[in-house]
Amino acid sequence: MAIGKVRFYDADKGFGFITKDEGGDVYVRSSVLPAGVASLKPGQKVEFGIVEGRRGEQALSLRVVDQPPSLSKALRKKPEQMVVIVEDLIKLLDALGNGYRHGRYPDSRHSASIAQLLRSVADELEL
Repeated sequence: MAIGKVRFYDADKGFGFITKDEGGDVYVRSSVLPAGVASLKPGQKVEFGIVEGRRGEQALSLRVVDQPPSLSKALRKKPEQMVVIVEDLIKLLDALGNGYRHGRYPDSRHSASIAQLLRSVADELEL
């Protein structure tokens, strides 16, 4: 079994290329992906068999060794930072709710900053 990293994979077209650790590229088709794997990501480490095809080497019986590191998770805020942000957000929303209870809408400047903060927290939660 050879080991390499995914150089390119197009899920729509169902093919891509793996660069072997020893050098050289190997063609990979979607039909050799393991069950439950719909696509490969660049940089993903894989183990595979090789068969000689009409146009060169082709991957056979591919197995995913590890996932590429997630850049979005690496940039994620630390839990200690999120605690402060969420607690401040709770205070802002509580004050906003009290205004609504008294029949008042927030001014546009204040509501825009709350909306921006809500979007930022939502983005952080979706990482």
